[in-house]
Amino acid sequence: MKVFFTILICKLLRFVGKLIGKGSSLPGQIALKLCPDILSRVQLPSHIIAVTGSNGKTSTVEMIAHILRGSGKKIAWNREGSNQIEGVTTLVLSNATLGGKVKCDILLIESDERFARYTFRYIRPTHYVITNLYRDQLTRNGHPEWVYDAIADSIHDGTRLILNADDPLVSCFGNGRSDVIWFGADKLSSDTETLESVYNDGAYCPVCKKPMTYSTYHYNHIGHYACTSCGYKRHDTAYTITSVDLDGGEMEIDGRYRISLALKSLYNIYNILAAYTVARIVGIDGAKIAADMNDYVLKNGRVITFGLGSRRGTLLTSKHENSISYDQSLRVASAYREGCDVLIIVDAVSRKYFTSDVSWLWDIDFEMLNNENVREIVLAGTYVNDLALRFEHTDIPAERIHCFADINEAVDYLDSGRKEYIYAITCFSDKGKFLARVKGE
Repeated sequence: MKVFFTILICKLLRFVGKLIGKGSSLPGQIALKLCPDILSRVQLPSHIIAVTGSNGKTSTVEMIAHILRGSGKKIAWNREGSNQIEGVTTLVLSNATLGGKVKCDILLIESDERFARYTFRYIRPTHYVITNLYRDQLTRNGHPEWVYDAIADSIHDGTRLILNADDPLVSCFGNGRSDVIWFGADKLSSDTETLESVYNDGAYCPVCKKPMTYSTYHYNHIGHYACTSCGYKRHDTAYTITSVDLDGGEMEIDGRYRISLALKSLYNIYNILAAYTVARIVGIDGAKIAADMNDYVLKNGRVITFGLGSRRGTLLTSKHENSISYDQSLRVASAYREGCDVLIIVDAVSRKYFTSDVSWLWDIDFEMLNNENVREIVLAGTYVNDLALRFEHTDIPAERIHCFADINEAVDYLDSGRKEYIYAITCFSDKGKFLARVKGE
């Protein structure tokens, strides 16, 4: 009766939450108070696929769901991105019968990297994707190696790991394990032989802490690495990006399957590859996956096209306190050959907790905007002075930079007769303030 009552309450709260546009975590929170071990009392499907990491979780999970559903699989997944244990509990119980049987072929779970140890205390994934580990929300997460330890506590025997071979810290999860599937990229035409990011998190081997070398960098510390001291190195990959043409908007996987890119970003191709890898493991043909992913536009609100007067633009939702997320968005904008204006908004650092720490701005490679493709740069929000100070330490001419503490004034400036395409770059906490002033497409 306790299981029946807990599931019933969760379903009712979820129903009410959907009516008012909320309620992805509260039902699970209440359910866990009523029955703290409820996740151990339900009957789960035979396939449980989990995804975690610093970046790309929500996008990767959405693409996996898109591919699997297109192949006739019945999927339960936390599409709202509520990825802590409360949200996962809501997901599981909402898709369960009152008797406690989860009704799907595959349970697909996005999990917050810090809280995965709690989510997977009772749920044991059959497959576990770990996308990357970056400097992310340092106020909340601390160093990536601390997050590594948190994720390590969530990995159990019997779970098959699906790891990004190009991330040296993520690859450590595979040490001593034989049940690992590796994905990554061959040397690409966009690679560099030297590090071009502001900081170097791949400078030292995560195993022995001695200096590490790279034969090629994809971006930041993601690439082909090797430690000459202990021999730790990038693993060979089972599923591989064999070529990328960002200008043409196309990638190739396993030397056979071509996928047109709706978002021309190196960041995006890793999310696609992770989704492809999972789908292949589940048994879906590569050609079918490529067809499903051609020009796929994410529905999760990370990338939104808009209109502003006679102008058009794209909002790239980037994580505050995460320089790699910003770097990838800046790379997309700076590569727009037709010429664009760039709007950067920092009005609230986080929607989850208060912090006024903007030290992460100094890790972002804003120098990428210093090229002929970018015409004007508009800085906006409460922290506009911090942004302006950061830009003073670039070589970007001051006359190309315009500052507004008020987001509405920044939007008015952009709507004052200019014709260039607009790239707006901001976080979840601030994107609604901008979208309220533009027309969605």
